Amino acid sequence: MNYTVENYGIGIEIYDGDSLMEESAKPEQAEDPFVAFVEYAKTVLCSAADANEEGRLEIGGEASSPGWGWIASRILKTCIAYSSGVTEAILLSDLAQAWDEQQRTGVSKKRPECIDRLKKKHRRTKLAHTVTIDSIYEKKFLSLNSVLEAVVVDAFPLPGTNIHMLTLGDFWSSNTIDLYLHRRYYNLVDFENGVLKKGREVFLTGCYLRTAAEGTGRPRLLPSEYLVVLLDEDQDDDAMLLGAQFFSDSFSCISLDAANQGISYSLYTRIESIGDLDTQGKFRNIPRKQVTVVDNDGARLDLYLWGDQVVLANLFSVGSMLAIDRPYIASSLDGAMELCLEYGSATQLYLVPHIDHEEQICVPLTQNRYQGSRMMAMSGPTQDLKISQVSLRCDSQGTIDFSAFPFRSFIVDLRDKMTGICLYGIVKDIFREGNNQKVVFSLRFQDNTGAIWAKLHFTKSWSLGRLGHGHSVYISGLTCSMTPQKRLEVSWVENDSGTSFVNMSCLPALLTSSCLQKLSCLSDLPAEQSSTHQICRVWPDHIDHCDVIIHMVHAACGHFVEEMADGFAECSFCHQSCEHEVIRCFHLKITLADESAKIFAWCNGHTATELLQISPDDFVELPEEEQIMYPSSLEHEKFTVALVYCKTDVDGPKLSIDGDKFDWEITRALKYEQ
Repeated sequence: MNYTVENYGIGIEIYDGDSLMEESAKPEQAEDPFVAFVEYAKTVLCSAADANEEGRLEIGGEASSPGWGWIASRILKTCIAYSSGVTEAILLSDLAQAWDEQQRTGVSKKRPECIDRLKKKHRRTKLAHTVTIDSIYEKKFLSLNSVLEAVVVDAFPLPGTNIHMLTLGDFWSSNTIDLYLHRRYYNLVDFENGVLKKGREVFLTGCYLRTAAEGTGRPRLLPSEYLVVLLDEDQDDDAMLLGAQFFSDSFSCISLDAANQGISYSLYTRIESIGDLDTQGKFRNIPRKQVTVVDNDGARLDLYLWGDQVVLANLFSVGSMLAIDRPYIASSLDGAMELCLEYGSATQLYLVPHIDHEEQICVPLTQNRYQGSRMMAMSGPTQDLKISQVSLRCDSQGTIDFSAFPFRSFIVDLRDKMTGICLYGIVKDIFREGNNQKVVFSLRFQDNTGAIWAKLHFTKSWSLGRLGHGHSVYISGLTCSMTPQKRLEVSWVENDSGTSFVNMSCLPALLTSSCLQKLSCLSDLPAEQSSTHQICRVWPDHIDHCDVIIHMVHAACGHFVEEMADGFAECSFCHQSCEHEVIRCFHLKITLADESAKIFAWCNGHTATELLQISPDDFVELPEEEQIMYPSSLEHEKFTVALVYCKTDVDGPKLSIDGDKFDWEITRALKYEQ
C-alpha cells in the first residue's frame, strides 16, 4: 500500500486517499471505559460554537472549551479525593463547576472601565499560582504563595493618615479588593502621575488576607513586600521610564567596591532560567531560588532569592524582561570573585511580561479518529472528515504548549519542542538509571499507536507508589526534545507546573465507580500487550499455604528489599538505602475463578491484604497450624478485582515469582457484598 506523507510543522499525516487509518495506529479492540467517559464529558461541556466555519478551533488566549487532558486530569483528581467511589453525576458536576470557575468573567457586575480596556489586548499566559479576587471572596482564604495578576482600579490615602491604599481588580473577577500598600513602594505613588496609578497592572504575592468580621465591611490584603510593576514598552510613559532609568547600566559596569560605597544600579535584563538552589552548610534549612538574567550585551548574572523571598519567583516567567532597580550587589555564594544580585531592602522590580505567540497546528489524523461526534458534526454527515487546526501558544524558543490541546495526544504524534503533553497508556518496563547521580527512572510507555521511553525526574526519591508491567497510567506535563544524536527524548519532572502521574490500575475509586469501569468475564480477558486493566467479579478458587509469602519491602515503591554486605537494606527497584522505610508485605499466588473460566494470578501489598482479609503483621502472629488452614477458609468469597496483563513481551518470558510464571496481576481488590 502506498502512502503520502505531509509534514505540517509538528504534525505528520499519513493517508492513502480514501483511508484515514495509519499503519501505526490500529483500532482498539474495545474502548476503554475511562477514555469513553472523558469523551462523553467533553461532549457535555463543549458546544458546537467553539469551532468556526473552517473547522478551526481557537485555543489561544482563554480557551473556549476544555481540552482532553484538562478533563482527564480533573476526573482523576476527583477520583483521588473520593476514594470510596464517584458517580457520573458527581464527576459531571465537578467538571462543570471547575470549568465555570476557570472561565468566569464576572458578568454579575460591571468591571471597571480601565480593566475592560486592558482586557482587549490581554494575551499573556496566566502564571501557575494565579488566583482570582472572586475566589478569595468565596473561599475567604489566600495562601502565601498565591499570585494576584491585578489591575490598579484606584489609589488613595486613608483619611487622616499617611497610609496608602490600592483598590485592585483582575480580568476574571467581578469583585475588587483593597490592599494596604507596603511602604517600600510609597515612592511610586503619586495619585495623578505616579507609576502606581489607575490602570497600572501589577503582580503580587506573599499576601495575608485580613477577613472582615461579619457585617463590618469587606476583606482587605495586608502589606506585602513582593510586588512587581508591569510595564508596556508600547506605551510612551513606560518606554520613557525604561529608557531614562534602566538602559544606561549593564553588568559590565557593576563594581562591588562602588556598591559598598553607596552607588546604586538600575539594570534591564531578560529572565533566562528559574530554578531551585541546593543549600549546603549553614544555609541548608533556608529555601533559595536562583534566577539567571541576561543583559543586552549577553552577559549573565544570578539573582538570588532567600527564605520568604522565594515566592517572588512565582511572579517571573522565562523570556520576560525584568527591570531591577537598586539590587543588592554581593559576591557569588560559592566563594568565587564573581558577582551576583540579591533582592535587597531598597530593590524594586518592573516586569515586561513575555507574550507567547500562537502557532497553527494541524491536527494529525490520529486525533481525527478519536475526536468523536463534535468534529464529525462540523464536517457534516455527508462530507469527508476535514483536517482541523488549533492555535496553541508557542514561546520564543519555538516550543509549543499542548496543555490546552482539545484532543487526546498519542505517542505516534510526538515531535520535538512539544510541552504540556498528556498521555494515557500502559507501562511496559521501568528501571532506575544507574549511571545518573540524580533520581531518574526510565519508563517504557505504550498506547495503541506505539511505544516510547520517557525519563522521570524526581526531586529526592521515587514518589509514585507501586508501579509495574501492564499498569494503566495517566501522565501529564511531558516534554519532548531532540537529543544531539537526533533522537526524540520525552521527559517528566516531578514538581514542574502541570505535572501529574496517576496509576489508574491501583486507584482505589476504580472498583467502586461504575461510570469508569466495565465488568468482564475471565473468559473474555484479552491476552494482548496493549490491553488496559480489566474489572472482574471473582472468587478465590485455590490458595495453598505455600502460596502466601511474606517479604520485607520498601514502603515507597512496594519492591523487595535486599540486605547488603554491610548489613544495610537496599531497595531492589530504587537502588537506594531504605533502612527506615521497610515494611512487612504479602506476596500472594492465587487461582481466581468465575462462572466462565479460571486464571492463575499474583498480587502483593494492600491488594493481597484485602483478598486475605488479614494484615501481614496479624498473620505472622497466628499459630502455625492456623496459618496453614487460613487460606482455605477464604475460598468462594466473592471479590471485585482489577487485573492487568503483566506479561513483559508477547514472545518473551512471563513474570516469574518464586519459580511460578504469571500472565496476570491483581492490582486492586474489594470484597463484594451482595
